Amino acid sequence: MDARSLYRKLVDLHTVSRLDEQHVLLYADLHIMNEYTSPQAFAALRDKQRRVLRPQQQLAVVSHIIPTAPLPASERVVQEPASAQLARTLKRNCDEHGIRLLDVTDPEQGIEHIVAPELGLVRPGMVVMCGDSHTTTYGAFGALGFGVGTSDVAHILATQTLAYRVAPEMRIRVDGPLAPHVSAKDLVLWLISRIGARGALGYAVEFCGTTIEALTVEARMTLCNMTVEAGARAALIAPDGETIAYLRRHCPDAGWLPQAAACAPALRSDPDARFDAEHRFAAEHIAPFVTWGTSPDQAAPVDGRIPDPASQQDATVRAATERALAYIGLEAGQALAGVPVQRVFIGSCTNGRIEDLRAAAQVVRGRNVHPGVRAMVVPGSGAVRRRAEQEGLAKIFIDAGFEWRQPGCSLCLAMNDDTLAPGERCASTTNRNFEGRQGRGGRTHLMSPAMAAAAAVAGCITDVRTLGESHA
Repeated sequence: MDARSLYRKLVDLHTVSRLDEQHVLLYADLHIMNEYTSPQAFAALRDKQRRVLRPQQQLAVVSHIIPTAPLPASERVVQEPASAQLARTLKRNCDEHGIRLLDVTDPEQGIEHIVAPELGLVRPGMVVMCGDSHTTTYGAFGALGFGVGTSDVAHILATQTLAYRVAPEMRIRVDGPLAPHVSAKDLVLWLISRIGARGALGYAVEFCGTTIEALTVEARMTLCNMTVEAGARAALIAPDGETIAYLRRHCPDAGWLPQAAACAPALRSDPDARFDAEHRFAAEHIAPFVTWGTSPDQAAPVDGRIPDPASQQDATVRAATERALAYIGLEAGQALAGVPVQRVFIGSCTNGRIEDLRAAAQVVRGRNVHPGVRAMVVPGSGAVRRRAEQEGLAKIFIDAGFEWRQPGCSLCLAMNDDTLAPGERCASTTNRNFEGRQGRGGRTHLMSPAMAAAAAVAGCITDVRTLGESHA
């Protein structure tokens, strides 16, 4: 047999039949749904008098439209009429078809891409589909995860399969240690700034190298989550001992753990596997990164300056830079450090895990939120929230003046009560800084949890390396 990549192994293992040279009928081990991409799919099933084929291999989560006000989880209510209708529709559909739902008041409720791994539903070697682009997150476990469209959701519900176009493959190797105060978020922003927002367009990307091997599983999730911002259809990291240790911590009594541990060594690319494109990078000199524009690839080191559109030889890039600066309200040559912010958001499927909150709390401890800043922490799940409270992280945030919220997608996107006002500038740990992403006219700067925490206490974009040790 020809040498194969990890991606091809996963596709081959899940191919029910080959449809043509480019397409296969791919089996889904797990399908995840949310409230805004599933209603049409269930309606299509109803019209055709079809049932969900395998309800036990579905998970539904109310996450995007849910309010995160700091009420007890049992008292949460979606007030906005259209959003409330979405939540009710999802519950009715799940009840009808016997699908597990983490509803508005469920204590385990949270963001789908954080909840599913916590529940032990994502394992090495799986194929996971979801009507959300950041399903690439699950590549951190050596699982093939990718987003699907609404019509695809209906097909998956009815057949547990999808007609899938096999992707070209890219390997990105990163070697060397990350410098102090540099996180996986900085790494991925740096990578996207290097290859561009279309640099991995259509590819299944595999990450490897000593830098990747040294990342925790939660950090790998951040990396895989944001690879879609370079246009990737999938992101993968070969499972290893770190992966199995994570699964043991979260699912200590799972009967499938021995099999997962035994299979993990085979879930990696063969030594002579060929890729359609390859990149090699050294990590030693990566600094904390911040976006300055309206695309994740418009980013620079925090101690850098805004680029001059006139210096861009490509007319398309020059026009995009001019438009981004006009929207974001910055000028060419301006220093990033020192740009005032009015809002700080720590959360999202990119950076709402317990390790992210620990990193932010380490910066915040003993300090106070700047008087001109409204800062909020939104844990990625009920489990993350409880863990943070047990570890004393919540108290650190509250004492500093942060809002300690209930879990949900929150300020990552303007589909709920948490939005930016026009002109408000936000230091955000989310994944997208598009125009209006966090609210019409809102200005978003993507950065790591530690950097967002530094911005909260300083009142402006700040190099976390310059703050010194936090106070006890």
